[in-house]
Amino acid sequence: MAKRLATEYVNAKLQLNQEEMTRFIAFMEDQQLRMQVLVLDNGNQELLLHDIAGREQVRLTFERRQDYYVCELSCRLVEPKLTNALRKAVTAFRGNAIVNRIYSHYTMIYHYRNGAVQKIVESSEAGERVVFEHKDTLGQLERVFRSRLIEREIGLIQGAVNELLDLRNQTVDRAEIATIDQRLTELTHKLFVLEA
Repeated sequence: MAKRLATEYVNAKLQLNQEEMTRFIAFMEDQQLRMQVLVLDNGNQELLLHDIAGREQVRLTFERRQDYYVCELSCRLVEPKLTNALRKAVTAFRGNAIVNRIYSHYTMIYHYRNGAVQKIVESSEAGERVVFEHKDTLGQLERVFRSRLIEREIGLIQGAVNELLDLRNQTVDRAEIATIDQRLTELTHKLFVLEA
């Protein structure tokens, strides 16, 4: 198995409310890392995370924005403890990130949205290839179902328009023709809306 050389977090973003921030700090304490928590004058918080050997550290700055603490982070890590802690945090706290896992001859690029991997791309000298992509199968089926309902409704309206046109051609009474024209106008408008 290839050995990972480094992990880059590109534009990682966590947005936590007060309760989640408390749980985040407790979560990081459980990751067997040395940690310092600094509370700044403006309500912002900084977490300094060190691997136990002290060879690597990362600073997470959480800016206070209304009712949330927001951390935007880009960093490069080598030590597995810090790397795994951040990976788990992005997943557990529904973060967004692009994570490059760098190996000697290729890079695996993970795209996280709301803590879930949406796409994995392998990048090498030969180019890029998608290894995994999340597909919203249920959402696609719902969209197809809705489009079929609309197609059916359009067919019903077109049938009603044809019947009204036949009736109009057979009618001589001006009042009845005006009523039919009004109904045709309504159905035409409905068709226009559905086809858009």
